[in-house]
Amino acid sequence: MHDIRAIRENPAAFDAALSRRGLSPVAPAILALDESRRACILAAETAQADQNRASREVGAAKARGDDAEFERLRALVADKKAEVARLTEEAKLRDAELFDVLIGLPNLPADDVPDGQDESANVEIRRWGTPREFGFQPLEHYDIPAARVGMDFATAGKLSGTRFVVLTGAMARLQRALAQFMLDLHVEEHGLSEAWTPVLVKPEMMMGTGQLPKFGEDSYQTTNGWWLVPTAEVTLTNFVNGDVLDDATLPRRHVAHTQCFRSEAGSAGRDTSGMLRQHQFEKVEMVSITRPEDSDEEHRAMTRHAETVLERLGLPYRTVVLCAGDMGAGARRTHDLEVWLPGQGTYREISSVSTCGDFQARRMNARYKPADGGKPRFVHTLNGSGLAVGRTLIAVLENGQEEDGSVTLPEVLRPYLRGATRITPEGTFA
Repeated sequence: MHDIRAIRENPAAFDAALSRRGLSPVAPAILALDESRRACILAAETAQADQNRASREVGAAKARGDDAEFERLRALVADKKAEVARLTEEAKLRDAELFDVLIGLPNLPADDVPDGQDESANVEIRRWGTPREFGFQPLEHYDIPAARVGMDFATAGKLSGTRFVVLTGAMARLQRALAQFMLDLHVEEHGLSEAWTPVLVKPEMMMGTGQLPKFGEDSYQTTNGWWLVPTAEVTLTNFVNGDVLDDATLPRRHVAHTQCFRSEAGSAGRDTSGMLRQHQFEKVEMVSITRPEDSDEEHRAMTRHAETVLERLGLPYRTVVLCAGDMGAGARRTHDLEVWLPGQGTYREISSVSTCGDFQARRMNARYKPADGGKPRFVHTLNGSGLAVGRTLIAVLENGQEEDGSVTLPEVLRPYLRGATRITPEGTFA
């Protein structure tokens, strides 16, 4: 959500920022709506003043026996009352129109975000680890014998259709171990506060973080109006919806492991094999609520938290800054972490860490009281995957695969797997 005052003060800069996302100028239309709305409000206030003045004069005319003036003033009061009602309703309609325009616009990219309209313009800022040299042709995760035993797409298809999976045995336990490892790392070393949250939320919560109204087709809605969360960003960020926070409580840092649900409406035909793109998946999500002056440093820290997960697992990755045209609608700046997948011979996204500035806070009306006094200010919000659990499972399998069909497991997971160091070609821990 955007501040109409900022658009009034510098409409050219607003349109210039949106143009970096590939959008046409909208400031003139917004300002015309705003001017019409304000004119209605002013006219309503003027009519209300006329009504009040006439109401006071009615009694005086009656007292002095001026029946003609009494009747004129009484008619004027009625006319002004109707005019106030009409103008107030028109102002509400203009306000709703303005809200609909503003709520549908994406966030403005930060000045340091690279220009560009697609992923080809994203900029790599660092790389960690060296992809392993295999003495054989590495397989994709769903073809690795150790994984294939416990990765049942046929049963999932019978139960739910395409883009679902049933994990059993070692695969189910490995996924659970990965999520537990991530949570422990974020809580014990990164200082995040763990939460367990609902996966069903009210529409206004999806509105608060920007999934609605524009991107509703990407999510699932129940028949009674709830929405299934596409990420725990929705619940964790909305912890502060409508609140005025004490400055001393900031920053607030949360982490949650949840099921996530996405329709993948815009991905027809992409990654249809395996677990890479599912309708239901697990994610460990990080969210921070900060003062405006702290959000850039928080963004760097959250990116580092996600990178640490990959490094502890020994998974090669690269970190890229998304260009203005490739970012999600709510982000000011996004760092994507892409993990190396030997089966595909390429890096694939495993985490997006974004700073949203006050974009979501304005939608949620989430503010804080500055310690030095003054009016409440909007907080800044940040979110990031720490990590997508299913994609991490894929990366562990593909990077750890052996020629005999077994998988060597990252050492850091062994305490979560009762000391197991590998998964045999038959799909059991050893």
